[in-house]
Amino acid sequence: MASTEGQATPTPPSYPFRQARGVGIDPEFARLRHEAPLARVTMPYGGQAWLVTRYEDVRTVLADRRFSRAATLGRDVPRLVPLVQQVPSILTLDPPDHTRQRRLVSRAFTPRRMEELRPKVEQFVDELIDELVGHGPPADLVAHVTRPLPVMVICELLGVPFGERHLFYTWSEAMRSTGADAVAKMKQAGQLPWDYLADRISVERENPSDSVLGTLVRARDEEDRLSEQELVSFAVTLLLAGHETTTDELGNFLYTLLVNPEHHDQLRAHPDMLEPAVEELLRFVPIGTLSGFTRIATEDVRLSGGLVRAGDSVVVQADSANRDESVFEAPDELNFRREPNRHLAFGYGPHHCLGAQLARIELRAAIGALLDRLPALALAVAEQEVAWKLGRSALGPQALPVTW
Repeated sequence: MASTEGQATPTPPSYPFRQARGVGIDPEFARLRHEAPLARVTMPYGGQAWLVTRYEDVRTVLADRRFSRAATLGRDVPRLVPLVQQVPSILTLDPPDHTRQRRLVSRAFTPRRMEELRPKVEQFVDELIDELVGHGPPADLVAHVTRPLPVMVICELLGVPFGERHLFYTWSEAMRSTGADAVAKMKQAGQLPWDYLADRISVERENPSDSVLGTLVRARDEEDRLSEQELVSFAVTLLLAGHETTTDELGNFLYTLLVNPEHHDQLRAHPDMLEPAVEELLRFVPIGTLSGFTRIATEDVRLSGGLVRAGDSVVVQADSANRDESVFEAPDELNFRREPNRHLAFGYGPHHCLGAQLARIELRAAIGALLDRLPALALAVAEQEVAWKLGRSALGPQALPVTW
């Protein structure tokens, strides 16, 4: 068994350490940052791995080519979710293959293109708030705003029908499941998302558009720089991963504001603080029960907590890194005036989230409009009565009943 400085850990604890619920961060991470920043843990599947909790170490693992994602493909490595049939994708590639794909697909996510989407996102937000108000209080923010908004945006990006969103919800839920029924859910989803996107690509070829899917199809057909499998794989990744995370983040952020009225009031009184407030919420609010993908060390690498041997599996905890006292002053305080704020909510290095700018646009648009249009927005239930999604690899409220 590989270990720090050759010393084996007798009984590695199970990870995650406890069932995540709400937006609090597990206090065990603070202890590990101080006492065992490179800790041996037992993952739900595949055995033992190193857990990295300090900011600089997390950045190293995310950016250093000696920690490989591609080396995990098709292997029974330590991980949070069951092993299902894996297909190489932009999420599992290493440079230079990853660099080639990312350069191509990044054309669809240029800052200019994302900014051009802002008016449409704001229109979607206003329409959803209109429906929320029309329903009348109490109403569920998840059902009326945080869940449909990111799907509307992804449908707009890909040029797929919003009316088929129930399929996307089902598939995304299956891919994020970590509970006892995870394998059954994943098998049920199976090939369906791939077949669906392959059909949409056929439609795009017959009726070309300027959607993101259209951009990707042209990169495949006119330049032959994407294989057909790579094209479909990225479309599936975008459809399934591109909305659920923003749904959870938005629900978590709104919950945090609603249970911290002083910050809710501060943002209402100073709407110009919206941008730094969203960045601080990205840092402060944990998004996952496990941050990031397992990586395999391709050679020996020394981190601050010890030596990772070639062949060892490593997982990072970005939520812990975002609370690292050596980087963030008073990290357990929510401070909308924090500067600088070099959080790792969107990752770091080659796999930094392609959709980060779009997610920011959605988060700012929704929070800003809700504060402006519904200044008296408040939870309609006690905070301890809010139901949370369980048995998933990400955190988020199941429902968020509000009044105004």
